[in-house]
Amino acid sequence: MPEGDAVWRTARRLDRALRGDELVGVDLRMGRLPEVELRGRRTIEVVPRGKHILHRIDSGWTLHSHLRMDGSWRVVPTPRVSPRFAAHADIRALVATAEKACAGRKLGMLNLVRTRDEHRLVGHLGPDILGADWDEDEALRRLRANGGRPIGAALLDQRNLAGLGTIWTTEPLFERGVDPWLPVDRLDEGDIRDVLQIAYRMLHDAIGEGRHVPQAYERKGWPCPRCGAKLRIGMIGDAPQARQLTYCPSCQRNPTHG
Repeated sequence: MPEGDAVWRTARRLDRALRGDELVGVDLRMGRLPEVELRGRRTIEVVPRGKHILHRIDSGWTLHSHLRMDGSWRVVPTPRVSPRFAAHADIRALVATAEKACAGRKLGMLNLVRTRDEHRLVGHLGPDILGADWDEDEALRRLRANGGRPIGAALLDQRNLAGLGTIWTTEPLFERGVDPWLPVDRLDEGDIRDVLQIAYRMLHDAIGEGRHVPQAYERKGWPCPRCGAKLRIGMIGDAPQARQLTYCPSCQRNPTHG
């Protein structure tokens, strides 16, 4: 599933393609959406909220999408949108200006709501680690309220903070040496804050010029770069939100899993 940095880049690409320009074509093919004429309207902005994308239109409507596991938005010159291109079965939304067309493929969610009602779709999310409203103290408060829940599962829960997936949960916990299955209430406030600050740095590096080389993510069987033990993977969280995290059974502090 695309994580916060990938969604941030996608939203920025859509914003650059659509902002301020008149929509000459809008074809929404997923779910029961309100019958609203969007052609002739202009895009105010396209912004990310955690793993959600909000396309705000000057008529007071917002086109909301979520990529889930396989979704993507592709930007192409509008003249290249042939009938054959537009008829592709994977396309679930097609939004175009005179110059640029944005095709949403295999989207996991697509909604059209009044902009004033966006909270119905994203109001449950915690502070966005890539957002201008990022609030480390609030994220810390929400995480600590998880009590005996594993810290890895708590970090993946978008209600605590928005934007982390398996990559950006695995890597900060590994760097800090914290076992993903350690209960939140067995971690000091300073430990959790350290993990949040590492995650913040990694994600902001990822959307900037920096490039993060994974130390643990998807490296099952590789030697740990700290201690040499073989890295392992394990399931964390409850279905259907359960995910696989990679960890070192030797040097991630207080190992409790395997």
